[in-house]
Amino acid sequence: MEEEEVLIYNLPQDTLHKIFSTLPFRQIIFCRSLSKFFNHLLTTPSFLNLISSTPPPLNLLTIHHKKSTTLRFFDLDLNDWIHFPLNFLPFSSLLPVASSDGLIYLWAEGINNSPISQTLTTTSLVSCNPLTRQFRIHPPCPPGFVLVDSVNRIMILTEFAIYYFSGDSNDSTHGWQKLSSNLPSKPRSPILIEDSAYVLCNVGSRQRSEWKLFSCCVTSAISHVTWSRLTRPECGVVFDILKRPQIVRGVGNKILIIGSLKSTFKLNPPCSTILILRLDLGTMEWEEVGRMPIEMFSYFQDAGEFKVFGGGDRVFFPAKRIGKLALWDRSDSKGDEWRWIDNIPGKGDGLYRGFVFEGRFNALP
Repeated sequence: MEEEEVLIYNLPQDTLHKIFSTLPFRQIIFCRSLSKFFNHLLTTPSFLNLISSTPPPLNLLTIHHKKSTTLRFFDLDLNDWIHFPLNFLPFSSLLPVASSDGLIYLWAEGINNSPISQTLTTTSLVSCNPLTRQFRIHPPCPPGFVLVDSVNRIMILTEFAIYYFSGDSNDSTHGWQKLSSNLPSKPRSPILIEDSAYVLCNVGSRQRSEWKLFSCCVTSAISHVTWSRLTRPECGVVFDILKRPQIVRGVGNKILIIGSLKSTFKLNPPCSTILILRLDLGTMEWEEVGRMPIEMFSYFQDAGEFKVFGGGDRVFFPAKRIGKLALWDRSDSKGDEWRWIDNIPGKGDGLYRGFVFEGRFNALP
């Protein structure tokens, strides 16, 4: 065994890079943990550049329900859980909230003894690549909904204000641009699609909700925010039949709207299932694309509140005390659109939140 190891160590770096570049990305990550030699070999700029032209290496689901120092990923291809420690970040209180283009965004509090974290007096947003352990600390900002896109634009949405940060700036001290949100109520499940943000707002009362979909344009030259309500008549009918609707970004310029299907229009009516509708922003036409099986929905009836997250043709449904996630996967080649994801890390009794993470070795914070 020692002779084999010596032979490996004596091979030229270029040769080793070519050998390891043929491995699946999951095996590359595993090999990095074998020794300091392999960790250095497989994190050099030349090796990362060699594998940067490959498709997204990892398509993972990230979940959390409380602050933690470990990222928990579910590998949709291997049907297994992967853990990534965040001990390279100089914080001991971290909350992952979003992902885009190979980066993960977390709220961090400076509560440990690190010189970096001691300089932070408030919660800050951190972007990092957990595969390369590189990170960037953004200027302090009030917490809110975090929206990011593929060009590293960051939008933080609160009930009364919007904070905008452009990744075009190389100056890490560049501050946030603060704008009035001008929304009629607290935003719900905001998303970004190209140069527009979309959000749900309740324009009714606390006793009888009336949900409407609003949109606004988001550009680097933004100076004020004007929200427009989607007023197509069909939109009102769609929101009337769904209890506590939520939206998720679909494929291309499509929005998925998801909620419990009301059995009547009475106040606090019982619901029969969870419905997934799709809005085409080009034609403004709605269509039903998914309906949760009754036997699966029975778990959510007993659990009460549930969340949704995901994107494209995949939506995940967590709820309290279920201990597993429901998955709607229209891209499933086996034709099984609805299934359970079991063995959730931890006790599995929390209301989990999450997002989809496409891991890339060449993503830079």
